[in-house]
Amino acid sequence: MPLFNDSEQSSQSSNLDPWKIAIIDDESGVHDVTILTLKRFNFERRGVTFLSAHNGEEGLALFKMHPDIALAFVDVVMETDDAGLKLIDKIRNELNNHSTRLILRTGQPGQAPEEDVIRQYDINDYKAKTELSSLKLKSCVYTAIRSYRDITTIEKSKQGMEDVLRSSSSVLESQSLSQFGSAVLKQLLTLLNLNSSVLYLSTQHTDLYGDTKMTVLGASGDLVSLCTPGISAEIPKPIEEEVKKVLQSQTHFQSEKRFIGYYPTSKASHNILYIELDGPLDDLQRKTLEMFASNVAVIFQNLTQKEDIQQTQKELIMVLSDAIEMRSKETGGHVKRVILMTELLSEKLFMSQDFIDTIRYAAALHDVGKISIPEAILHKPGKLNDEEWEVMKTHAQKGYELLSGTDRIVAKMGAVIAKTHHEKWDGSGYPDGLAGDDIPIEGRIMAIVDVVDALLSKRCYKSPWGVEEVKSYIRENAGKQFDPIITQVLLENFDQILALRELAPDDDE
Repeated sequence: MPLFNDSEQSSQSSNLDPWKIAIIDDESGVHDVTILTLKRFNFERRGVTFLSAHNGEEGLALFKMHPDIALAFVDVVMETDDAGLKLIDKIRNELNNHSTRLILRTGQPGQAPEEDVIRQYDINDYKAKTELSSLKLKSCVYTAIRSYRDITTIEKSKQGMEDVLRSSSSVLESQSLSQFGSAVLKQLLTLLNLNSSVLYLSTQHTDLYGDTKMTVLGASGDLVSLCTPGISAEIPKPIEEEVKKVLQSQTHFQSEKRFIGYYPTSKASHNILYIELDGPLDDLQRKTLEMFASNVAVIFQNLTQKEDIQQTQKELIMVLSDAIEMRSKETGGHVKRVILMTELLSEKLFMSQDFIDTIRYAAALHDVGKISIPEAILHKPGKLNDEEWEVMKTHAQKGYELLSGTDRIVAKMGAVIAKTHHEKWDGSGYPDGLAGDDIPIEGRIMAIVDVVDALLSKRCYKSPWGVEEVKSYIRENAGKQFDPIITQVLLENFDQILALRELAPDDDE
């Protein structure tokens, strides 16, 4: 199955992938004449590549290897009188390929009557080989490839719309702004027939203090790696410099290889649409892009503000948690470590993604109740007496009371964790003496994570324990202090626990 690329055609076409034309015929002369006639064919700045097969079996293998064949000329009579018809049936029904345009060619028209063939088989044209003069062959190819282009565009648009709808739901559920942005951009590329061109959207915002940031809202193609959900990204320096020029001039920029659109949304915020092109935009493409940017920019602005508020809330949770740890003279990285460890355990326990996303921040609130504990008790270097211990234990209930007055999910889970992370599997914990599965799983996860991190860390009243010593303690207390299943999962992944701890070392390490 040779692949034919004509060197002369490449100079006439852009760097877009060529259209694939398959020639499936047992006569070598037919291949030669078809290639000679069509080798300079060019449609929408794309040349052609010829794929050859000489019987039905080779033809089927060709389609399995190249599902994106735009047009196939198929001979009726090859190794058998109906080899071409059988091949077409397999292409349409076994491979479920309904996009490729199939033109049946025969040197013996009477052997496969045209009306019967058109009625029974999903073909797009039926020609006697003698009918296809050079002019008619080119006309036939233009019609077929234009049809293939439209069919694939519709199919891609359908898929793109499904992606947009799915990502829209994701925005409503989890506020994944970048996922939504990338899906919209992908759909726009398809509708504008920009093929593999890269489309990139960013926004610049200057706050009250004059600090400016560039946030990736959506990307496709080679720049898609910049689009990390919920995180502002540094864009490549060459692009950054070009974007700065557009921001300074406050006007669009367009060349044959690049379009940068400037769309202000307020005095302090500007949306930038950056596109790497395979060729100059036509008027319709440019107008559609401008309509997209000017209208969708407003949507992005509103969604960005919502995402900023959520990110601010999460950052404030971390600041509050760090402040409580500092007040209680805990190690500096404790909060960050228990977040990483609870997230890992939740994943290994196959908890839902919503649960994992919530515990990631709720875990930071586990000791929020310590804000009510007198410093003399918090900072006491030695062992607490019975009276002091009773006061210390109240931090679990106090933490719950501080957080339980809201219906926000992070605070709700934080309240549960604050109250239950000192409960024990055998019912000997506090404040309510819950046992077994009556202890919420988020409390059971935090209970073991909190102890593991405390034992491995230096405290004002103790030196850090060794790894094997900690693992031995955890094993001994499975089914007593800790959920036995969670204990087993933690021990199986203890190397990962230790690796996560290295990501957030204590201040004095």
